[in-house]
Amino acid sequence: MLLRGSCHCGAIHFEVESAHPYPYNLCYCSICRKTAGGGGFAINLGADHASLKVEGEQKTAVYHPLIDGNSSPAERHFCPRCASALWVYDPRWPELVHPFASAIDSELPLPPERTHLMLGSKAGWVEAAIGPGDRCFDEYPDESIAQWHQRHKLAT
Repeated sequence: MLLRGSCHCGAIHFEVESAHPYPYNLCYCSICRKTAGGGGFAINLGADHASLKVEGEQKTAVYHPLIDGNSSPAERHFCPRCASALWVYDPRWPELVHPFASAIDSELPLPPERTHLMLGSKAGWVEAAIGPGDRCFDEYPDESIAQWHQRHKLAT
């Protein structure tokens, strides 16, 4: 599925091919919550990094979060003008890019269930809206984005 996205101010537009476009993976870690969270979480999608096309790329900024006092190699791309979180790229998995569902302008499919991850890092003020059939993890889930889509026969 072709995903089209942009920042809030319109300085940056992007498109990327995604075989895993269902926005099901709600991450409550402090990095996602503080840099991209709306309801105390952020939603990352899975996409093909080689297909990423960016208009206004020179305007993007990159944040390398600190994890246990060390700078992560993961690149959190955002617009420095309006602060919109756009996508995460990690050179440890060079074939992947993870756009934030919040930056996608294309209509996204409704997931049949949600996975709530990093609940052990959830802020106390956040009330997780856990639905029937949703899966919950204090840390990382036991399946990847691709595996989740395969289990639900949703891979495109």
